[in-house]
Amino acid sequence: MSTENNKVIVRRFYEEVWNKGNVTAVDELLAPNYVNHFDSPTNVSVPEHFQQNREETKHFIPQWLTAFPDLHFIVEFQVAEGDLVVTRGTASGTHKGEYRGLEFKGIPPTGKQVTWTFTAIDRITDGKIAESWLNDDSVSRLQQVGALHMPA
Repeated sequence: MSTENNKVIVRRFYEEVWNKGNVTAVDELLAPNYVNHFDSPTNVSVPEHFQQNREETKHFIPQWLTAFPDLHFIVEFQVAEGDLVVTRGTASGTHKGEYRGLEFKGIPPTGKQVTWTFTAIDRITDGKIAESWLNDDSVSRLQQVGALHMPA
């Protein structure tokens, strides 16, 4: 596949799965042996590294769409080389359901509109995303919903 085709696959993941809530598209876009690597901020007392397979991803997405029903990802730019695609973007949504992120559980809805940035690296194999490395501004997101208070 060309690097342009690889970028289309990743962009489709954000549009179809996250923005439209089409979780059934996960099987079409993610490889059966898919692994997502999450990095947590080092200044929060949680494990530094999480991994999630394709089935776990299919359960994780609806949790986020419950917490942020209007969740929307904007892909600001992408760079691709070989089988890797780097995506930089912004996500936003209104905190209307229980927040059950990787770092924190059970944060009740606040009704607050939140916005955060993300950078992802995706490896494409045979027309599907086989591996992802995600780094997002979870500290800012948690501050915006009032779950993480920073000293003045």
